[in-house]
Amino acid sequence: MLKLPDAWLWDFWFARQGDVHHVFYLQASRALQDPDRRHLRACIGHSTSTDLRSWTRQPDALVHGDAPAFDQTATWTGSVVQGPDGRWYLFYTGLERTDRGLRQQIALAISEDLTTWQRFGDRPVAVADPRWYSGLADSPQPWQDEHWRDPWVFADPGGDGWHMLITARANHGPHDERGVIGHARSRDLLTWTVQPPLTEPGLGFGQLEVPQVAVVDGQAVLVFSCLGAELRPRMRQQSPTGGTWAVAVASLTGPYPVQEAVPLTDDSLYSGRLVQDGAGDWQLVAFHNRSADGRFIGELSDPMPVTWAVRDGEPTRRVLAARTGAGPGT
Repeated sequence: MLKLPDAWLWDFWFARQGDVHHVFYLQASRALQDPDRRHLRACIGHSTSTDLRSWTRQPDALVHGDAPAFDQTATWTGSVVQGPDGRWYLFYTGLERTDRGLRQQIALAISEDLTTWQRFGDRPVAVADPRWYSGLADSPQPWQDEHWRDPWVFADPGGDGWHMLITARANHGPHDERGVIGHARSRDLLTWTVQPPLTEPGLGFGQLEVPQVAVVDGQAVLVFSCLGAELRPRMRQQSPTGGTWAVAVASLTGPYPVQEAVPLTDDSLYSGRLVQDGAGDWQLVAFHNRSADGRFIGELSDPMPVTWAVRDGEPTRRVLAARTGAGPGT
């Protein structure tokens, strides 16, 4: 488990270099006292481990830029991949406060060693395209902020460049069900072209946060997170509080039938990520979000094994299951 003595941590993502796991995470000082204030003060921290359990804190990776930078308010969730040139590419969410709300844009920093990061240019590499996605101008309360965050970047399975999955909202459909997984493509990790979303609105989710795809025991799977307040009633029947969700998919590149997703965790564990341990076994790691009495915790969990199971006796319906145990504050 990773607990910072002076800061809360929440959303996170992994990179691996040899036998060392690197975890990058959003963090904010506990001196704020109220954890609800953490979001607009987030920077990206960094720790390392060889077993996903014992962690060594490293220098912080990235902080917000100076005004008038597009990431002048905070740096939010992202992902790290190693490019064909051997360098590491950190895609992250740059947050900018405007008169109309919070604008979220996708940015890039590059490193030779996973420790020292340099921003790529002074502009985001991907912004919401109004042909398909809602922005500040057409997002009513309580969805006023522009949703364009949590980039998950992975290589095309057929060798055709790179894909980016993005937490986004469609520009049509019921306002409380416009959550979609946005999409962008690149040939070189530097220049990105925004594409139509890989899911449709109206499938039960107000937002699909921190998406990730992986192949677990030969089956492709999409993992994302959504809390109960952003679920429509038909999805809330499965998980009243929401949490981390998973759905088997035919292809890593979509489309994704998110209406068939099942909960991996409740809201005590959030922003779950799949990661392979040193033995090559797949594990789920999440951050401890809520204690039994409702307090925010802000710590990284130990790894939890995941397996495929048959749902409700349906031999053709495989669902991903995690062996979650009691966590801090429970």
